[in-house]
Amino acid sequence: MSGLGRETLVVRCPMCRREHRYAATTYPCPCGAPLAPPLQRGGAPEPITHRTWTEDWVVVRCDACGRQDQWPQPELGCSCGTVLRIPVRPVPAPPARPPVHIPVPPTAAPPRPAFRPVTIRTARDAVTAAALYLKWLGFREVLQSEARPAPGIDLRGPGLVAQVDPTTRPASLRAVECLWLNALSSSAAGVYFSLAGYTKDARARADELSIPLFVMDLTGAPQPVNDAADELVATGP
Repeated sequence: MSGLGRETLVVRCPMCRREHRYAATTYPCPCGAPLAPPLQRGGAPEPITHRTWTEDWVVVRCDACGRQDQWPQPELGCSCGTVLRIPVRPVPAPPARPPVHIPVPPTAAPPRPAFRPVTIRTARDAVTAAALYLKWLGFREVLQSEARPAPGIDLRGPGLVAQVDPTTRPASLRAVECLWLNALSSSAAGVYFSLAGYTKDARARADELSIPLFVMDLTGAPQPVNDAADELVATGP
């Protein structure tokens, strides 16, 4: 499947035998190229009887930039009421490559002045602290949302969407994936801040998607908790 267009195919519902012409939804790759999952001709669609996060995602590679990410699994709703999972062609695993994250040596000179945190007393204070930290990292025109324009998005800037979770519950897998989808649809970087940390599966998913994760204490000083966050602190946006 090329990143420059969509392919269509005829899908027959196995329940009622009706035929439908289907074209996968196109999403923007972070490089800007339109991209859709590669449909598998001749593959049998499967009725969806229950859902899992694993089955709701497929691997797609952009021909324009070579980036490989997970995208929503193509689905089709038949008029008989059946929802079908449309098969896609598998993407070969990319060749192994050495890790690109190189931590800054402890003796390295700081690339920027020390961050000055603000004390967190309210949820709005947490958002303010995260906004100041993102500006300190080098993001420009970071603005707070008076009313969230998208689920979970508290901060926006050029090439940036960020979520700030001030609750006492660790951030969930679904919250991390929702942030990633919002960042993907905006062709922007996604950054997550949490006061209570992250669940184990949320941490693992963020590592797979290269989403920087930070935790904040009540002093308002964010701390990186994964490699993507370490790299963002070391190199900036």
